[in-house]
Amino acid sequence: MKITRRLFVITLILSAPLFLSSPAQTKEKPASKGQYVAYVGTYTTKTKSKGIYAYRFDPAKGQLTSIGVAAETVDPSFLAVHPSGKYLYAVNEIGNFNGEVSGALSAFAVDAKTGSLKFLNQVPTRGAGPCYVSLDKTGAYVLVANYDSGSIASFPVHGDGSLGTASGFVQHSGTGPNKERQEGPHAHWIGTSPDNRFALAVDLGLDQVIVYGFDASKGIFTPMLSGFAKVKPGSGPRHLAFHPNGKFAYVISEMASTVTVFSYRPKNGAFSTLQTISTLPTDYSGPKEGAEIAVHPSGKFLYASNRGHDSIAIFAIDPKKGTLRSLGQVLTGGKTPRHFAIDPTGAYLLAENQESNNVVVFHIDPATGSLTPTGQAIEVPSPVCITFVAVP
Repeated sequence: MKITRRLFVITLILSAPLFLSSPAQTKEKPASKGQYVAYVGTYTTKTKSKGIYAYRFDPAKGQLTSIGVAAETVDPSFLAVHPSGKYLYAVNEIGNFNGEVSGALSAFAVDAKTGSLKFLNQVPTRGAGPCYVSLDKTGAYVLVANYDSGSIASFPVHGDGSLGTASGFVQHSGTGPNKERQEGPHAHWIGTSPDNRFALAVDLGLDQVIVYGFDASKGIFTPMLSGFAKVKPGSGPRHLAFHPNGKFAYVISEMASTVTVFSYRPKNGAFSTLQTISTLPTDYSGPKEGAEIAVHPSGKFLYASNRGHDSIAIFAIDPKKGTLRSLGQVLTGGKTPRHFAIDPTGAYLLAENQESNNVVVFHIDPATGSLTPTGQAIEVPSPVCITFVAVP
């Protein structure tokens, strides 16, 4: 994994449209209420992928059924669904868009009955290598982290779900101790606090979670005097997950394969370090490449993925202190689990193995948090992200 965006660094054809063609059509019957459509973002460069793939997900059985290619677009690595469920947004993780040093952000209208996506529009992200996308709690703004450029940006959502040009933008600066990976800022995750008052940016290059005031009426970021949380130098923080109670936040560090536990004060957006714990077995000596992190909806368990070790680490959460106790690791049944998602019911965990081109489904034991493979593994070319939309 190199500075210029890991395994899939690219410079695309100037001025070429990133939305390529209409989505594939399915002959299957429309999904029924109580089911979900699972959309899978992928890398298309140097792979067989065509873009965003759609699957029906039956939470009663934990079963995925292929619909097909929902939208053909270039490197739609990470996805986010609007709170209404009507729109989906994808970052196009590229380094050159219409002649600018920038990635792109694509907007789609969702037809949850059929799983199809209708292309709405596309805007530049104002930075290269956008690797993460989310929405503020009101659904009025889409937030993007540009990894290669080390910047963050926000974009207004119009009434029809399409996007306006960036309303907020911040360019990070600084370095970390690792000269190869931290030669500059590398924003890797962005999201808002549970009350939507703050925007939090996790920067791998700076070993920090940077806290900004967030104006939800204008979509702008405001610097704060004490607005940051630090991890151990050289750790390379990647993603953040809040506990459902809003009192604790968990940050996975890619380069150290650790989870840092923070207490969080909603009043001023301040973080205090409580614990740092490894996501790997004590006797492991291979590559350290922590990736995704998520707290179970019950608030009892935390999960983190390990590339290199190709596993999901499981932790029990102390309900009062927020600290973690390791429950071990479970192999993901593939190679390079870049991302995983807990389904909306909390009964299943779906692990996306990027380099083995498959998604493996696990059942979650609600009492112990343990993961058991259901036996279902579907083939998806270079899966990077998965998200769900409920069928109305």
